[in-house]
Amino acid sequence: MPGKSALVFGASGVTGWSFVNEILNDYPNKGVWDKVHALTNRPLSQEASAWPNDPKLNIVSGIDLLKGSQEDLEQELKSKVESVDKVTHVYYLAYKADPDVQKELEDAVAMFKRSTTAMDHLSPVLEFVVLQTGAKMYGCHLLENHPADSMPVPLAEDYPRLKPPYHDLLFYHPQLDWLTAYAKTKPWNWCETRPDIIIGFVPNQNFYSLGTVLGIFLSLYREVSGPGTSVPFPGTPKSWIAKSNDSSSDMIARQTLHLSLTLPPSRKGAAFNVADARNPESWSTKWPQLCNYFDLIGQGPPPPQSNSNPLEIRKYISDHMSTWRRMEDQHGLRPGIADSDMTFKGFEYFLLTQFDFDRQYNMDKMYTTTGFAEERSTMQAWGALFDRMRAAKLIP
Repeated sequence: MPGKSALVFGASGVTGWSFVNEILNDYPNKGVWDKVHALTNRPLSQEASAWPNDPKLNIVSGIDLLKGSQEDLEQELKSKVESVDKVTHVYYLAYKADPDVQKELEDAVAMFKRSTTAMDHLSPVLEFVVLQTGAKMYGCHLLENHPADSMPVPLAEDYPRLKPPYHDLLFYHPQLDWLTAYAKTKPWNWCETRPDIIIGFVPNQNFYSLGTVLGIFLSLYREVSGPGTSVPFPGTPKSWIAKSNDSSSDMIARQTLHLSLTLPPSRKGAAFNVADARNPESWSTKWPQLCNYFDLIGQGPPPPQSNSNPLEIRKYISDHMSTWRRMEDQHGLRPGIADSDMTFKGFEYFLLTQFDFDRQYNMDKMYTTTGFAEERSTMQAWGALFDRMRAAKLIP
C-alpha cells in the first residue's frame, strides 16, 4: 500500500518547520509517509532549511495564497506541487501578520478558504485537514479583559466562544465556521488544534519567535557578563509565577500528526489543546533551566518594592549590538538574525510581562481520549530548540 502524502502550508514558520521535520524523521513510524510538500512564501533552500536531505521532501516556495482567482491558485498548485493529486493530509499553519486587525482577519479567512478549497478540488484522495488556532480561543490575548469567569483555568476545549465584541475580532471563528459548513458533506476528516505560545526553531526570521529571541539574548548576556553570571527574569513578579503549558513545535507536530492519522469520522471537527505535558509550569521553574543551558544563573525579577523595571530584552540586544556583530564574525553566525526587520520588536516584552495570569490548559482530552501518551520536560523542549539554533549558526 502506498504511504501518506502531506502538504504543509506555512512550512518555514515556527510550527510548520517541525511538522516537516517530524515527517522526514518518520514519525510516527517508518513507511507511514511517502512525501511531504513544504510550502513557503519566502524562498528557502534545503540547506538553509536545516531539514534532512531526503527524497521525500519537496520544498515549494513563492505561492501567494491571496494572489489571483481561485482557479489561478489551483493551477499554480497543480503546476508547482508534483503529484498534488496524491496529497492525503493537509496541515494549515500559514499566517500573515498585519497591523490592521480587520485586514489581518480578512486575509486570514481568505487564505484558509482558498487553500483548503484548492486542495479539496485537486486531491481526490484527501483524507484529513488540520486548522491550527491557539490560546486566543480562550481570550488569553485580552490580558486584563480575559474572560476568567466564563473560562476558568484549566482551559478546556468545550468552553463557549468569546462574547462580542472580542468574538468578531478573532479570525479563528470565521475560519472554523466556514470549514464546519464546507466539510460537512466531504469524505475527508478534520480537526482543530490549539497551542499556547509556540516554542520552536525557525530557519528564516519570523514575526513571532520567543525561542529565537531568548536564545540570542542569553547568548549575548553570557558574552557580555561572562559565564556564571546571574540573569534576572525579564518579566514581572506576577508573570514569574503565572501557570501555563509550553507548546513546543515538536510536540505540536507529533500530537497533530497522531490525531490526523487516528481520529475516526465520528470525531470530525473536534478541537484539541496541544502542549508538552499534562501539568503546567511557570517561569519560576523554567527560567533557571534555560539560563543554565548558557552557563548562567537564572534569578527572579526585582521585587515590587524595589521600583525597578523588568530587564527589556530588545533594549539589551540593541544596546549590545556591536558585541553581537563581533560574535557573528568570531563564530561564523548567520547575519541579520538579532536585529531582523521580520521580527515584531517588543513582542517578547509583551509575552513576559503582560501574561501575568494563570492560563494553563486542561490536557485531559489529548491524553485520555486519543491514545497519545508522550510528554516532554522543559529542557527536552527548549534544549532541542537551542541545539538547533547552534547547529544552524544562529547562536554560538
